[in-house]
Amino acid sequence: MSNENKIREPAVAGMFYSGNPQTLEREVALFLENSMQEKNVQHIYGLVSPHAGYMYSGGVAARAYRQVLDYDYDVVVVISPSHHVYFEKVSVYNGDYYATPLGIIPVDKELCQLLADADPQLIYSSIGHDGQEHALEVQLPFLQHVLDEFKLIPIVMGNQDMNNILALAESLGKVLKDQKTLIVASSDLSHYHSYEEAVRMDSVVISHINNFKEENLYDDLSSGLCEMCGGGPVIAMMKACRYLGADKAKVILYRNSGDVTDDRSQVVGYLAAMIYK
Repeated sequence: MSNENKIREPAVAGMFYSGNPQTLEREVALFLENSMQEKNVQHIYGLVSPHAGYMYSGGVAARAYRQVLDYDYDVVVVISPSHHVYFEKVSVYNGDYYATPLGIIPVDKELCQLLADADPQLIYSSIGHDGQEHALEVQLPFLQHVLDEFKLIPIVMGNQDMNNILALAESLGKVLKDQKTLIVASSDLSHYHSYEEAVRMDSVVISHINNFKEENLYDDLSSGLCEMCGGGPVIAMMKACRYLGADKAKVILYRNSGDVTDDRSQVVGYLAAMIYK
């Protein structure tokens, strides 16, 4: 590998998950072993997975990734929100590799460039990918464990408005129609409400995903009836999967941090979901 290559090094290894490769491999394997696989599924197009520290949400993330353990994808799109930098557009990574303690993942530069060229709202850039952004990175060790070889399309959404959602979803549908693709949306749910309030708010999200009603989800997120830090990524993923042939959606696990810590005063919600046919 030449020194010219642009590699996005892990920013939160040792914080959100173990920085030791052997420990991380064992941790991910154990989470997956304790997860079950859904039956009567023809093909999975997309997943929703949380992005908290593995001690809080690793079990929920594993339930999502367990569903694609026997699948073969050429390319995996991971769409995350931006927690540290605000920008107006959607940033498709312009580097060569994303790295984790488990190794490097090649970026599909050709498809990234095609995506960025497909709509003015999409930019070919490292904005949102640099610094301490964790939401995309924490998905990658699970993908490295469950899939053999794949290329990555890393996407970070700045503004999560409907304009950007539609631009991203339509561009993904267009560019990826002939690819064996998995689209992962990285999102947590409600933040820092009581356990009971979190369950109430998060049940709104669960209902809309189960009914494959992403427009209703957008409306209720906009009105504050429910919360998702990655609402834009999730809705864009659902729309793109619909373009690619999915006709069903299912939430397969819901938990919140209170289930892990027993502190129910201020919790964060997490879910695993699949978009499939």
